[in-house]
Amino acid sequence: MFTGKEIGSVIRPLGIPLIGEGCAMLACLVPALYFSDGTALPILVSGFVTLSVGILLSVLLPRWKGGNDSRLSYLTVCMIWLVLSMFAVLPFLTTGSCRSFTDAFFEAMSGLSSTGATVFDDIEALPPSVLLWRSMSEWIGGFGIILLVLAVVPSLGLNKYSLYTAEASSADNTGKTTVGMSTMVQQTLTIYILLTVFYIVLLTMSGMTLWESVNLTFANISTGGFSIYGDSIARFTPAQQYILASCMFMGGVNFALLYNFFTFRWSKIKHKLDQFGFYLITVVVAVVFVVAVLHLHDGMRIEEAVRYGIVQTISVVTTTGSVVDDTNLWWTPIVFLFLILSTCGGMAGSTTGGVKVMRVLILLRNVRNTLSNKLHPRAYNPVRLNGKPVSKDIITNVMVIFVVFLTTMVIGVLLLLVCGVPATESLGAVFGCITSYGPGLGYCGGFGSYAAMPVAAKWLCSVLMLLGRLECLTVFILFLPGFWRRK
Repeated sequence: MFTGKEIGSVIRPLGIPLIGEGCAMLACLVPALYFSDGTALPILVSGFVTLSVGILLSVLLPRWKGGNDSRLSYLTVCMIWLVLSMFAVLPFLTTGSCRSFTDAFFEAMSGLSSTGATVFDDIEALPPSVLLWRSMSEWIGGFGIILLVLAVVPSLGLNKYSLYTAEASSADNTGKTTVGMSTMVQQTLTIYILLTVFYIVLLTMSGMTLWESVNLTFANISTGGFSIYGDSIARFTPAQQYILASCMFMGGVNFALLYNFFTFRWSKIKHKLDQFGFYLITVVVAVVFVVAVLHLHDGMRIEEAVRYGIVQTISVVTTTGSVVDDTNLWWTPIVFLFLILSTCGGMAGSTTGGVKVMRVLILLRNVRNTLSNKLHPRAYNPVRLNGKPVSKDIITNVMVIFVVFLTTMVIGVLLLLVCGVPATESLGAVFGCITSYGPGLGYCGGFGSYAAMPVAAKWLCSVLMLLGRLECLTVFILFLPGFWRRK
């Protein structure tokens, strides 16, 4: 078991994220006052409570100086996401937007995990302050709570690298970097903020109101997908939908790669080109297939087929969840292709969910090499990424991730069926939640919501969102008996 000081070292890092979350809630006072929606006092109370608890945790609890323990890193990561979600329910409950804690927690977890699944049937009836809070929670969650902690606090007394890799996909760990963790996080955050500002300006120039631009940029650069309208992004002009598609695409690119690209550090991006190339090819091939099917099979006009195909496919690949049309009505093979694409996700080190295209690429090359080695058993033919051999440990980890993801999906579907959720909705909900895509199938797909699901099913979906955001292993490792034994 952990000592009191070790438990304190897990609780203390919650302070900075809670302070940030409290400040974000207080920022929602702006639309509350501007639109006079009557939620100023509830939002003020929510923000004050969250901010106060964060300050108390940061000030009162001493910093742990007992060395590095990877167990504390994993426990800290899970605690941050759970506690942040617990406090994120306050704006939903105090404003009366959610009538139950279950719905509020579902919506909070969906936002912070950048999933985009919602329990609201009538989104446009929500007060503006709550709409902004939904968008902001996705923007915060998209970047990653842990990365924000590392950017703000020079030292938490924990192993920074293990804390980072416990939450993120850790980008291309096939190549070493001399860039310090704090520097890397600051660079990534810089690109994230600059892209956010850029797309807010671009969408405003395209004819959107500033209110629409801010909310939709927050939701799409974070590949979350929440919207301030019930029809997601379907009502916007073709030009605006294309801009949002490019915003989603950028959210699916490794942010360290983007930083080095925009700062002309070409030599530092070569070890990510394989991953980016596969990501780009996946998007292009999927778009061409979907456009062809929509035009030739479903009879859409070519302009509409191209636009729907590009925007919706990019939304799926990047696990954003923004919707331009009711995909429940599309040809069934396309719908199931979308499930597969959402499982793949975007690049490692991006805001997307799924298992990440880097792992898919390694797995496919491992399959190819295994078949080749059957023909040439004496040949040295290792799996390579960016021209460098991939270690067997990494290949094993990739295979474990896939097995765990698939096993979790199967168990999730079975449990939802036990909860009384129809088969189609169960399958779609599991894919939508664990991949962070959001929309599922049936009544929870397209422009629908998860409102009709039983209470138990909503809690199960919330757990799946957490598992998907932390890539399962970070959570499952807490349930190993050896995890709680003293070293």
